[in-house]
Amino acid sequence: MIDPFNARDLARSAAIEDAKDAKVAGVEPVGELVSVETDGDHVATYLFEAQLSGYVGWRWAVTVTKIENDAPTICDVVLIPGPESLLAPEWIPYRDRIQPGDVGVGDVVPTAPDDERLVPGFAALPSDEELELSQLFEFGLGRARVMSIVGRDQASKRWYEGDRGPNTPIAEQAPKPCSSCGFFLAIAGSLRQAFGVCANAISPEDGRVVSVDHGCGAHSEALV
Repeated sequence: MIDPFNARDLARSAAIEDAKDAKVAGVEPVGELVSVETDGDHVATYLFEAQLSGYVGWRWAVTVTKIENDAPTICDVVLIPGPESLLAPEWIPYRDRIQPGDVGVGDVVPTAPDDERLVPGFAALPSDEELELSQLFEFGLGRARVMSIVGRDQASKRWYEGDRGPNTPIAEQAPKPCSSCGFFLAIAGSLRQAFGVCANAISPEDGRVVSVDHGCGAHSEALV
């Protein structure tokens, strides 16, 4: 292994000094030299195995500099992960880790002020929901925030592609779609053309949002 500054022993001594507080009885925290990486003509980094509990694959990185005929000098000693190191998973904000079904009794999940799924109530327009002025209360004006176009699109896609959309076994075997069922209650707002709520007590979808082209065997007009 090429040692451009002939500073292998110097670098190892620096790593041992830095790791002295991590030393465990009978185990030397600084192992064998792994490699020497140069950065130009005057800087090189010496990598040594880190023999520390909980740091499998990590390395002591000792940066050494040498200018002209001067003796090599230690710049820095740090512990860095190697290519096969065990690392903590990438941090994911709490609000992004919440999945459907995670919120239980007593749990509170604040909605971010900049959530793109919502817009201030005063910023919403009747045209966004295709409503007449007489329907503004139904639209939601008066609430601090209402769903934005982005939020409605996300909800529509989630519902339509979910268990109560048209592409499920129960819907494919249904005699007729929900749109023609007497127990189908259309929801308010711009989504009423695509979704409603099932109100049939014997249907597995009772009390749930269903697409107009969903269906089940409890259709009001199903014939035996």
